[in-house]
Amino acid sequence: PGFRWGTSILPGDTITMEQLMDQTAITYPTATLNEMTGTQIMQVMEDIADNLFHEDPYYQQGGDMVRVGGMSYTMDLNQKHGKRIQNVEIRGKKLSATRKYKVAGWASVQENPAGTRPIWEVVSEWMTFKKTVRIDQAYQPKLKGAAGNPGIA
Repeated sequence: PGFRWGTSILPGDTITMEQLMDQTAITYPTATLNEMTGTQIMQVMEDIADNLFHEDPYYQQGGDMVRVGGMSYTMDLNQKHGKRIQNVEIRGKKLSATRKYKVAGWASVQENPAGTRPIWEVVSEWMTFKKTVRIDQAYQPKLKGAAGNPGIA
């Protein structure tokens, strides 16, 4: 399914620019590439989870949980900030607090740094060279504490 709008591309279909825009058309499309330590990655993940699942609803700021590729983790919705994100692995190896990882992203709400491009330009250019797109493994978080909660499960 697409980003918020629910459009789908079936296996074997040609991916059109219209479908690419279905997935990426937002007003903050800047694509970024940064180096982050494992500790920084955990802090970002915990902060985003806290915006969504803080025990005090007045501190819930909404938004979406970050989507990841190559990373698996468990999120315990009943834990407090700093304890929700657990069992983090990058391509099957435990996340190291001190190691630096390359983190590609888009849809940052920060000021656009000079030299950045919108995500649809980056992906469109990549797709001209990569004729077939394969998703070998879907990285979906495991959720604890969601059972019985109709707003989450």
